[in-house]
Amino acid sequence: MQRPQASFLLSAPDQPGLVARFAGFFFDLGVNIVDSSNHASKVESDAKRFYMRIVIDLEGLAKPRALAVLGESTSRRTLEQAFGKLATELGATWSVGYSDVQEKIALLVTKESSCLYDLVLRQKQGELPCEIALVVSNHPTLEPVAEGFRLPFYTLPVNAETKRAQETQLLALLKKHHVTLVVLARYMQVLSDTFLAEAPPVINIHHGFLPAFQGAKPYHQAFERGVKLIGATAHYATKDLDEGPILEQDVARVHHGMGPEELVRVGRDVERVVLARAVRAHLERRVIVEGRRTIVL
Repeated sequence: MQRPQASFLLSAPDQPGLVARFAGFFFDLGVNIVDSSNHASKVESDAKRFYMRIVIDLEGLAKPRALAVLGESTSRRTLEQAFGKLATELGATWSVGYSDVQEKIALLVTKESSCLYDLVLRQKQGELPCEIALVVSNHPTLEPVAEGFRLPFYTLPVNAETKRAQETQLLALLKKHHVTLVVLARYMQVLSDTFLAEAPPVINIHHGFLPAFQGAKPYHQAFERGVKLIGATAHYATKDLDEGPILEQDVARVHHGMGPEELVRVGRDVERVVLARAVRAHLERRVIVEGRRTIVL
C-alpha cells in the first residue's frame, strides 16, 4: 500500500527563487518530494504568475528533523500552518489534499449510459482515486446500471415548473452524502446559477461542436456539413453555459463515408476518454483555475 502523500497546489506572483523557496521548505523538514511540476506565465499581457504542484511523502513528518522545525507537533495542521506562513510571505494562494482522504463524487446522468459505465469501471479498477457516493438522474432509465454496481441511485424528475425544488433536493442529497465533486456524465439538464453557487465543483462534458452545432442531434448536423474532425470538451460548469474553464479536450478524424450513427459512436468514445481524463486531473489535484482558464500541472 502506498504511503500517504500530500499534494500542494499554489499560485504566486512570479519572482526569482520560488522553486528553491518552496522546495527548500520541505528540505528543511526532511520530507521527500516525490513529484513536482511548475509553470510561469509567458504572455506579456498577463500579470506574471507562477504555478506549482508539489507532492510529498508524509512519512518524513514522523522524523526528528521535522519535529525540530515545526516545534512540539508534526501534525498535518501544523504542517499547513507553517507552509501557509511561507505562502503568505511570497504572496501565494494555495491548497493541499491528502491521498488517504478520498473525494466523494456524485454522478449525474439522464439516459445515455456510456460515461456512467466508463467512470464506474475506471473507479473500480483504481484509475480514479475517489468514492462514487451516489448516482442521480432525472429519469429512472439507468437505475439498473447503478444497482448492478451497488451504487445508491436517486431519481429526481424535473421540468420548468419544478426545477428549483428539484435542485434543492439535489443539493440536500449532495450534502447528505458529503459530496466534494459533481460530474455531469451526460446529464441533459442546464444547472441554475443558484445551484452552481451552492454546489461543490461541477465537471461537465459536451461534444466539441459547440457553439457551431447547438440544439438537437448535433452529430446529424455535423454529418450534413461534412465535418472532418469531431471532438469533446470537459470543463468546470459555471453560470455561463458551456464556457467554464476547460480541463481536457480531444478530437477524432472522421470522413464522408461515416453516417450520423457512426459519428455518434466515434463521438461517444471521445467523450468517455475526455471526461475520465478531466475527472482524474481534478482528483489528483493537478488543476489550478486562473480566471476563465486552467493550468493543469
